[in-house]
Amino acid sequence: MDAVEDGMWWYRALHARVLDAVGQPHGRLLDAGCGTGGFLARLKSRWPGAEAEGLEYFPAAASRAAAKSGCAVACGSVLEMPFADASFHSVTSMDVLCHAAVEPEPALAEIRRVLAPGGRLVLNLPAFQWLHSAHDIRVHNARRFTAPQLAGQLRAAGFTGIRTRYWNALLLPLMVIQRKIMASAPEDRSDVAAFPPWQDSMLFGVTELERRLARLGLPYPAGGSVLAVATRS
Repeated sequence: MDAVEDGMWWYRALHARVLDAVGQPHGRLLDAGCGTGGFLARLKSRWPGAEAEGLEYFPAAASRAAAKSGCAVACGSVLEMPFADASFHSVTSMDVLCHAAVEPEPALAEIRRVLAPGGRLVLNLPAFQWLHSAHDIRVHNARRFTAPQLAGQLRAAGFTGIRTRYWNALLLPLMVIQRKIMASAPEDRSDVAAFPPWQDSMLFGVTELERRLARLGLPYPAGGSVLAVATRS
């Protein structure tokens, strides 16, 4: 992850969408489950004055995230965050609630606890359990989500103003072929890898086309991921 997240098309596309959803940060922002800090680094590149922090369970990743982003990164679990109530104005969390070591309900309760009233939550998660594959096994994904399922969990956790949408829709047919046919054996590797430059540029270009169409109001009924934005009531 550390080796590829700065340049790989997938991370660039993901971070672009989360940055769109966050907008210009006001007050403290927490990236819960920040990994090796790629999103925090991109956030600080766009908004150098942003008051951003990270939380990461794996100590080596937390240390790398702090070095890469220049942000404070705490080592701890999203199930028991080392922060006071209502500490943050925004929380982002990318592909964390799907992890085998995380239970979504208590994690959402903790996120709500550390968010100030009126604060914004931006979540990204893998979509559709039927897409579970060797890639998910390699990255320890125990679950994938539908948009209605995720919206329901957010409502149950006490969030309001919930908006969900699928993305990575135009590449979904290729994803199905890759994960369910070409790399369907449990021992196959993850999709997280360096791609040839021409292929990486092509894939990122497709996601950018989709992003521009979405800005025009084009909805997508399915996609490889689901993005949710919600407010802490």
